Amino acid sequence: MAVEPTLSPDGKKLTIAIKGRFDFAKHQAFRDAYERQNGRPEQVVVDLSEATYLDSSALGMLLLLRDHVGGDDSDVRVVHATADVRKILAISNFEKLFDIS
Repeated sequence: MAVEPTLSPDGKKLTIAIKGRFDFAKHQAFRDAYERQNGRPEQVVVDLSEATYLDSSALGMLLLLRDHVGGDDSDVRVVHATADVRKILAISNFEKLFDIS
């Protein structure tokens, strides 16, 4: 599976690992990764260490995730992005909306 959700044992942190292209083809799997969790985790981490590509639909999916977990009050982090992916996130001003590391 190219989208792999992992919930911490205490249920407070959800990590969603993206592998390969992060584009519209992963839309449903990405939504399922956070919508099908019991309860609402306090923190969501999107791990892009194995993402090779990110397009505008992926940016939209990240925004939908942010809205789902609480909007401005949410704790959504984007981690391990490659240099190319970080460039796309920076051009889109996503560092103002997400904690990117």
